[in-house]
Amino acid sequence: MSKVLTEFREFAVKGNVVDLAIGVIIGAAFGQIVSSIVTDLFMPVVGAVFGGLDFSNYFVGLSSNVTATSLAAAREQGAVFAYGHFLTVVINFLVIAWILFMVVKGINRLRRNAAKEPPAPAPPTKEEVLLTEIRDLLAKKV
Repeated sequence: MSKVLTEFREFAVKGNVVDLAIGVIIGAAFGQIVSSIVTDLFMPVVGAVFGGLDFSNYFVGLSSNVTATSLAAAREQGAVFAYGHFLTVVINFLVIAWILFMVVKGINRLRRNAAKEPPAPAPPTKEEVLLTEIRDLLAKKV
């Protein structure tokens, strides 16, 4: 049993697993930020442009018991087809995909620019410096 625990510990502390865990945590936080951008900033503007539309409350009740006018209340009354919420999630996805595309595009541009720059010349070695000094001293004697 201790061999299995030792092997699991070695696996869990490998750099890739830790990096993946950090990426998942940051991704979840990023998802909440983008969700807030869409819900709190983008969708109200879309609603104002289209005459006060609020996609989050667009639904169709799937039973006669559903008479509420808000999605949360309608879900308490019974099954609903929440197509407005689905539209909001699709817009969230498109915004996240666009932002990630722009980030990757920026990273690719930085990589291309870094590849174009020639590397800095290496400093002369001690032998080269010494040989240069000898050459200069010999040139002064002549």
